[in-house]
Amino acid sequence: MHAFFHGFQAVPAPRRQRAFASLAGAGLLALGALGSSPSFAWSLDDVAKIASQRAGAPFKEASHAVPAELAKMEYDDYRDIRFKPESTLWRADKLAYEANFFHVGRHGDSVRVHEVTPAGVKRIAYDPAKFNFGKNKLSPQSWGDLGYGGVRFFSNLNSPTYKDELVVFSGASYFRALGSGQLYGLSARGLAVDTAGPKEEFPRFTDYWLEKPATDGAPLVIYALMDSERMTGAYRFDVKPGEQTVTEVRARIYLRPTDKPVTTLGLAPLTSMFFFGENQPRPGDFRPEVHDSDGLMIATDDGQGGGEWLWRPLQNPASALVTSFSVQKLKGFGLMQRDRAFRSYEDTEARYEQRPSAWVTPLNDFGPGRVELLQFATPDETHDNIAAYWVPEKMPAPGKPLDIAYQIAWQGKNQQLPPNGWVTQSRRGIGYSKPGADLAGQQVQFVVDFAGPALDALPEAAKVEAVTTASANARVVESLAYRNPATGAWRMTVRVERLKPGNAAEPAQPIELRAFLQNNHQTLSETWTYLITN
Repeated sequence: MHAFFHGFQAVPAPRRQRAFASLAGAGLLALGALGSSPSFAWSLDDVAKIASQRAGAPFKEASHAVPAELAKMEYDDYRDIRFKPESTLWRADKLAYEANFFHVGRHGDSVRVHEVTPAGVKRIAYDPAKFNFGKNKLSPQSWGDLGYGGVRFFSNLNSPTYKDELVVFSGASYFRALGSGQLYGLSARGLAVDTAGPKEEFPRFTDYWLEKPATDGAPLVIYALMDSERMTGAYRFDVKPGEQTVTEVRARIYLRPTDKPVTTLGLAPLTSMFFFGENQPRPGDFRPEVHDSDGLMIATDDGQGGGEWLWRPLQNPASALVTSFSVQKLKGFGLMQRDRAFRSYEDTEARYEQRPSAWVTPLNDFGPGRVELLQFATPDETHDNIAAYWVPEKMPAPGKPLDIAYQIAWQGKNQQLPPNGWVTQSRRGIGYSKPGADLAGQQVQFVVDFAGPALDALPEAAKVEAVTTASANARVVESLAYRNPATGAWRMTVRVERLKPGNAAEPAQPIELRAFLQNNHQTLSETWTYLITN
C-alpha cells in the first residue's frame, strides 16, 4: 500500500502543508482550432480528441531525464528555487486570476502548459528567467525546454487588495483548492486506478490549457489531458472562489485495450490524512487530535425525495482496511473535517481546524455503484493514508467514452450536513466498572454525541431510541440514548461484545456497527457506522 504515496515531492511550503510533485508530459498532438465558444478557440471536445487518439495507440512512457546538476539537487536546494513575482501570468492585465509555475524537480516530472485566448492557443515554454534560483549555482540556460513542475492560481480570496493561493495542480492528477479562511489539507485527483489493489496506477495530467480570464465574476477555467498505461482522459475545471470554493469537473475518460484490465476505476477521488483523533487517541502527544479529515459522509437518493445519510469516522488502522458502501443512486460523498474548534487540535502551527472538507456532488447521474474507502497505517502526520472515491458498477468498454460531471465544494465552518441530525463526536472506551469486572477485555464501548434541528425540536420529555445493529460476529450489550445534562444535546452509548468464532483457528473478523437516533419511528439523525478491527 506504500504506492499510495507516489507522486509527492516537497516544494517551498510550511511544515505539514504537503505539496505535490509534478509528473511528466508526453508529446502534444496537433491542436484543433475549433471551440465550443465564439470567444475561445479551445474546448473539452478538443482535449477529448487528443485523449481518444492516444487511447487507440500503445502507451509511451514520457522521458524523466533531467540535466545532471538538477538531478543532484537535495530537498533544501529545490526549496530555494522560487518563481519571480514579476513573471506571474496575467498580473500586468490586472485580471481576477493570476498563475505561476513550479520548477521541475530532480525526478524530471514535467507538464506542458498552454494559454488559451480569443486569438488562439499558444504554448508557454519553459523560461529560466522566470525563476530565482537562490543560492544554487546552476546553468539553466543550457537545459532547454524542461516544461514546468505544475501550476498554481491566485485570486482575491480573502482580501480585495491581495491575491491568495486558490488552487494548485501538481503531481500525477492531484489538485487541491481553498475557500476563504482555509489552509491546505486534503486533496482531490482526476482519477484513481486500482488504489486498493496490489499495484496502483497513477494517471498523469501531462498538459494544461489555461483560459485567460475574460470578465470579473467568471470562473477560472483550466483544461487538462490525462495519460497512463491503461487510460486517457480529457478534463475541464471551472473554479469558483468564495467562502466555499467550488471546483466543477467535467471529464471524458477512455480505457485503452489491454490484457491487464482495470479492476477498480475510482471517480472523483479524494486523498487525506488521519493520524489520530477522539476515537483513537495517541498517548504521549499533547494534541487531542491530528487529522485533515475526521470522517467519510455519504448521502444516497431513493428517488422519492429521501434517502440515507451515513457517517463513518476515520481510523489509522494497524493494517490496510478497504470498505465500501453500495449505492443505487448517489447524492454526494465527501471526506469531511467536521471538528472546527482549535481546542480539538491545540496546534498553533498546523491549524487543523482550518483544513477544508471536500464534498462531492454529481452533476450527472453516476448510476449504481459504490463509495470505496481505503484506510491504512501512517506513522506520522506527513503522509496521506485515506482515500475515498466512487466506483461505477459498470466499466466502460475500451475506446468508448465515459462522461462524468461533478463538483467539489471546499468547505470550512459552513459545510454540508444532513438535514435532521449528525454526529459531533465519537469516543471509544470503557468508563468506571466494578472491581474485578474485565469489561475492557471483553467489550467495546462508544459514546457518540449528536446535534441537529430534528433533535433541537424535540420536547423535553421526548423518548429517543438508539437503533443499533451489529454484524453476526458481535452482540449489542447496551444501546442507550439520553440528554447530556451538561450540554442539553443528545448522547448515545453503545456497548458490544465480540462473539467467539465457531472454529478456534478462525481469525477474528472486524465488527461492523450501525446506529441512529429515532423518536416514534421517525429518524432523527444520520446513520453512524463504525468498523471495529481490534
